[in-house]
Parts: sequence; C-alpha cells; structure tokens
Amino acid sequence: MPEIDVELQSIKNRFGIIGNSPALNYALRVAMQVAPTDLTVLIMGESGVGKEVFSQIIHSLSARKHNPFIAVNCGAIPEGTIDSELFGHEKGSFTGAVDSRKGYFETVNGGTIFLDEIGEMPLGTQARLLRVLETGEFIRVGSSRVQKTDVRIIAATNKDLLELTQLHKFREDLYYRLNTVPIRVPPLRERKEDIPLLFRKFAIDFAERYRTVPVQLTPDAIELLINYPWRGNVRELKNVAEQISVLSQQRVVNADELRKYLPEQQLMNLPVLAPHPEKQEEFSSERDILFKLFFDLKKDVNDLKKMFFDLLQHPETLFQRSGFSVEAASHPDHHGQPSMITGGNSPIIIRQPQQEPFQAHEKVEESLSISEKEKELIIKALRKHRGKRKDAAMDLGISERTLYRKLKEYNIHE
Repeated sequence: MPEIDVELQSIKNRFGIIGNSPALNYALRVAMQVAPTDLTVLIMGESGVGKEVFSQIIHSLSARKHNPFIAVNCGAIPEGTIDSELFGHEKGSFTGAVDSRKGYFETVNGGTIFLDEIGEMPLGTQARLLRVLETGEFIRVGSSRVQKTDVRIIAATNKDLLELTQLHKFREDLYYRLNTVPIRVPPLRERKEDIPLLFRKFAIDFAERYRTVPVQLTPDAIELLINYPWRGNVRELKNVAEQISVLSQQRVVNADELRKYLPEQQLMNLPVLAPHPEKQEEFSSERDILFKLFFDLKKDVNDLKKMFFDLLQHPETLFQRSGFSVEAASHPDHHGQPSMITGGNSPIIIRQPQQEPFQAHEKVEESLSISEKEKELIIKALRKHRGKRKDAAMDLGISERTLYRKLKEYNIHE
C-alpha cells in the first residue's frame, strides 16, 4: 500500500471517517496538503456532509495545532451582536455593554477560527472580516484603536457564494479572498458505495449504546438505502439508523420495514403528479398551470399567424366580415364613390355599408374669458347666499371690500 494511502487511512481512523469513494478521498488529500500552510480554505458542501470535521483535520495537521481552535456558526449569531462576538467591544459601546469584552479574533490569536455558514454573515461584518484577511487588523466595537491578530480562517458554506455575489448578498472581494483553496465535500448520494458501510458503523455504535443486537439489512433493503436521495446526507442516515436500532422489533430489516423510517416525499421520484381521472381540468401544482398557459398562448399565436396569412392571400375576407362589399373594378373613383385597393391581379372596390343620414349640428365654442367667468361666479355666490355680500365674499375666498369693488366693476346689481 502506498505511503499516502497509509496516511489517509490513519486520518480516517483518527477522525472517524467512513468511506472509500474517490471524491471523498480527493477532498481529504487536499485538506492534508493545505494543512501545513497558512492559506485560507473554503469548504463547500451540503448540510450534513461533515464540513466541520475537515476544518478539524486541517487545524490538527497545521503548525497551529497546539493553539486554540474555535468553530463559529455565523447563521446562529444575531446580526446585531456578531461584530461584538468576533471582534469584541468596549464598555458602553452599546446598550448592555457593561464591561469591555474580547472577541474571538483576539482570544484565538495564533490559532484557527472555523466560520461555518459564512454565507449568512451580514455585509457589514464581511467588510471587517476582509480587513482581517488582508492586513490582520481589526477594531473593537466602540473603539478607535487598531489591533493586530494572527489567526488562520477556515470558512464553510452550503450555499453558492458566487451566485450570492451576483445578487449583492455577499462581497465579491471577500469571496475570492476566502476561496484561496476550495475543498468540495461530496454529498452522500455521490458516495453510494459508502452508504452500507456508514449504516453498519452507526448500527453497531447504537447497539453498544442501547445494549441491543446490531440491526442488519437484507439485500433489497440495502438497494433501497443506496438509491435513497439522502437530502440530509450523513446526518440523516445516522438518524435513520438510530430510529431503526431503537424502534424496530426485527433485527434483520427488509425493504418494507425500512420504508417506514424513510420520509415518503423523498421516496417519490415522479416530477409531476398525475391529475385525477375524474378531474382532468384541475392541476396539482402551479407549474402545471403555467405549462397550460404557455400551450394555450402558443395555440393562440399559431391561430393569429394562420389568420394573418389567410388575409394576405384573400384580403376581401376581412372587409366582407366587417360589412363592406368587395368587387373587382378597373376604374376606381373617390369623393364618396367606392374605394379601391389592389389584391391579386385586379383592383378591388370596397363599398361601404348603407348608413343612416345624420343631422349636422353646429358646435358652439365655450367662452374662455376670465372676467366673464369671474362675473358668473360672483352672481352665483350672491344668489346662493340670497344677496348677503359678506357670506358670498367668504364663499368666494375674497374680502368683502374686494367684492364691493368687483360688483361696481362688473355692474352687478343683486
């Protein structure tokens, strides 16, 4: 066996890692190679794949292994206190800060900080973290004194940080600074050959804990276990193994018994639910409704195209449907006579349908004189208030003196 494989197996035994899939072995080798350096590492993988174990491996194989190691879940710390947790604060810097406090970057100086779920970190804290990565400097909350720290940062995420940068939810400069050495931990569904080994290990561990006989799986149960999607990865598999070890009355579990402990929604691989035969017009999801709308829209567009081409070839159809009569003619006339269009090889006359004669009426222009409008309003106000000039002036929004002047100017006698 090559020396690197011996070292790799030693690391697996030390940290309780089960599996021999190529993707898992590659991720472990990268962690072992980058551990002796001080490079920043970004561990990527779905929830439950064991990202924190990789951070512990990197720290234990580095020159900082005798110094502190701390794991911080960025998504579990409230946004208002994460700066204080990481960088510390001064007394009186905010409500409740009765004493000064050191942050993790100060207390773990010389060691390693594992920032789990880095994608949940607020943008303001991201800017502070970027300064630590670039210069090793930080400032406590409520302080103006710059302090130095020598901390190695290992970050982990179950999100696509590059996509978050495009949505302006994660700093692009911080992403490239963290992504110096990326390590991708494969999900359990990409390690199918490791699933039976992991289940057997968990079953033995739980049998020892609960003092029972270890659970064994039949071949059909192993096949079901391998093809199950495992959204929760190793964590979900461990939970299922514990449930079966405690609750199952049988020590040899077949596929039917195993299904009782697997969520039904993950057992179904159908992309769309089929409609009930008696309710063909009802749809099981919004996606089905959208599909129907798209198909209906496509059908309408095709119908419009067909009608348009028909009109190009037979334009007389449009006018006949509108009440016009169309006939061929060689000498078109205007001024009330039939109109002519060309269609095909000969002109086409369009005769308008008979319409009832209408009486012409004279349009009277409304006067736009300001003085006439003003006079009209004054007369209406006086009539409204029965000649009481004081009340009429208040209603018009002018003084009584102005009203007297306007009455004289327009020669109004009310």
